[in-house]
Amino acid sequence: MTEINHRRADHPIHSIFLERWSPRAFTGEAVSEEELLALFEAARWAPSASNLQPWRFVYARRGTEHFAKLLSTLDEGNQRWAKNASALVIILSRTHRVTSTGEIRPAYTHAFDTGAAWFALALQTQLAGWHAHAMAGVDRERAIEVLGVPEHYRVEAAVAIGRIADPSTLPDDLRAREKPSQRKPIGEFVFEGDFKGE
Repeated sequence: MTEINHRRADHPIHSIFLERWSPRAFTGEAVSEEELLALFEAARWAPSASNLQPWRFVYARRGTEHFAKLLSTLDEGNQRWAKNASALVIILSRTHRVTSTGEIRPAYTHAFDTGAAWFALALQTQLAGWHAHAMAGVDRERAIEVLGVPEHYRVEAAVAIGRIADPSTLPDDLRAREKPSQRKPIGEFVFEGDFKGE
């Protein structure tokens, strides 16, 4: 059994899965364009149905004119700590595809494929010595408006990227939560032959 970050795997896996977690305390140090694009390069190679690659990423680096705009799309609770990130990313997925005849059809796996791209980015971020924290707390309507998102795209999540800071930099109510979280045992979500969960 592998144990890292007070997490224990019940079956043999690579250590990166236990090392990766989502901190909120960030130093705010600059991330270069080159470093950031390398993270998106990993996302580029994620698998996707029919190779549609429905994922889209809108990013802003700290200190640029775009950072405040992306920060404003986050829920207030996330803004409190994400303001110290080195970069912010809004993840979108293309919900429809256009056939060779010009017909617009639903792309049923758009969120599934975009999730794969996000995880590729998350693992590359970890390997590069940074950390990524994905957030569901996004004002999706505002994001669509301020980012100029066209029809047939859905805002999936936001991501804060940075280097870990001391938890003391966080508001009091977040300090206790600043640690790697645990996971359900696989017996609660993996079933042989028939669905047995809730």
